[in-house]
Amino acid sequence: QQQQVPHYLIDICDPTETLTVADYQQQAQAIIASKHRKQKEYQVDQTDLNNKPLFLVGGTGLYIKSVVRGLKIPRVAPQEDLRPQLAALGQAQLYNFLQQIDPVAAHKIHPNDQVRTLRALEVFYVTGIPISQQQGENPPNYPILQIGLECQDSESITQRIAQRTDQMLAAGFVAEVETITQKYGWNLPLLDTLGYREIKDYLAGNSSLEQARELTIVHTRQFAKRQRTWFKAYPEIEWFDADCPDLLDKVWQRIEGFLETVC
Repeated sequence: QQQQVPHYLIDICDPTETLTVADYQQQAQAIIASKHRKQKEYQVDQTDLNNKPLFLVGGTGLYIKSVVRGLKIPRVAPQEDLRPQLAALGQAQLYNFLQQIDPVAAHKIHPNDQVRTLRALEVFYVTGIPISQQQGENPPNYPILQIGLECQDSESITQRIAQRTDQMLAAGFVAEVETITQKYGWNLPLLDTLGYREIKDYLAGNSSLEQARELTIVHTRQFAKRQRTWFKAYPEIEWFDADCPDLLDKVWQRIEGFLETVC
């Protein structure tokens, strides 16, 4: 695929580095802006690759939303020293703090959501400004077509996830995780993410490979369910049945229709 179509933002940071939503948004927007400038320069040449539409592909909802809606994101990096100190106080106390310093954000954040509570507090402690006053949207001025693929059958989703997990294992996923642990250590945050965590436990002798496989499938399915809930909240997404025999034709027909209206 990468030989046929240029890909961007793949393998752009070291496993020890944290790529925040703000970092991703900045780099993605820079690429999009660059392509738009080239389109204007070469607009008479319709065969030029730079006149082809850009596809933003992925399943991490917040990262996609940061681009397509132009989220205003506080430029505050995760505070690795501050977060443990705050977390030690307990979620109830943290949320009480948040209600005092930023009632607007507290109204939007569930009392049990420690991740968002910590983020709101660390932004305030670093900048002195409530996170609710630093957020918002600045939508891009270029047209966007959002397409989602949906599996109507839950069994089909499970089969797809199982197939993908088996493909990862067959392609050397265990060896990849083992190499990462040898090079960066067992406490690397990356190794606590989906798939890596389960294989790390296998390598540590806490489970069999089959158990790691089964847990990866279960946890991926749970994540897929959360993804579906997230994306279903956005009416601008046009959904297509992933199991439809003529899926590619239908999607491409919609894309061509969209391009005709904006070009």
